[in-house]
Amino acid sequence: MPVRLDPHAVVSPKAILGENVHIGPFTVVEDDAAIGDGTWVGAHAVIHSGARVGRECRIHSFAAVGGPPQDLKYKGEPTILELGDRAVVREFVTLNRGTVSSGKTTIGSNSLFMAYAHVAHDCVVGDNVILANCVALGGHVTLGDWVIIGGLTPIHQFCMVGDHAMIGGGFRVVKDVPPYVLAANEPLICEGLNIIGLRRRGFAPHTIELLDRAFRLLYRSNLNVSQAVARIRQEIEPIPEVQNLLDFIAKSKRGIVSGYAH
Repeated sequence: MPVRLDPHAVVSPKAILGENVHIGPFTVVEDDAAIGDGTWVGAHAVIHSGARVGRECRIHSFAAVGGPPQDLKYKGEPTILELGDRAVVREFVTLNRGTVSSGKTTIGSNSLFMAYAHVAHDCVVGDNVILANCVALGGHVTLGDWVIIGGLTPIHQFCMVGDHAMIGGGFRVVKDVPPYVLAANEPLICEGLNIIGLRRRGFAPHTIELLDRAFRLLYRSNLNVSQAVARIRQEIEPIPEVQNLLDFIAKSKRGIVSGYAH
């Protein structure tokens, strides 16, 4: 099907538009922007130069996709923002492109960014991620697959959040959040394994049991992190999910969130 451009849209002839793209009224698509097949862009949005938008996305009014980094070191260098397929970008969301540090901000497929969410420069966001209203990612944040973050939550620059983690709304994230956990409270702590989420996504009972044992060693055993990691390696079957947890801890530079005080 042909591209559908509202007569009040401003679309650069240098932009690349796939088949069956819809551009709403008063939306701006800049020179070095690319939009994949079947993507719908509503009214008053801006698709900036450097944006690489995937297929079958829905970008709502006043969203700004691929805008320049909010970084004083940025001097206008050409960088990009990659947005995967089937993303839903709601009103007033801002997705910034990278700086020369990495050259790009990368966002996976099947993501949902609720109104006023912000993804800063050089972030890496996995697939099937949900950011609720007013979530703000600082620069260089990494989110794994299937991460869910509650509304009004800021995440400090360079923090990591692991696969299948869920963070409650209104809490500050200043340390790394391991995969598969529920995190909440102030200061942020691990409150347990994200068992309901794992079950909904088809994790086998044996896998959940092993992850639960690993997290009890990590957060409920009075061991420090190094001691808990050693015990996990000694005592728990090294299935991929357990190894994913151990790899995450090994990569953490800011340190992982703690558990309840004993």
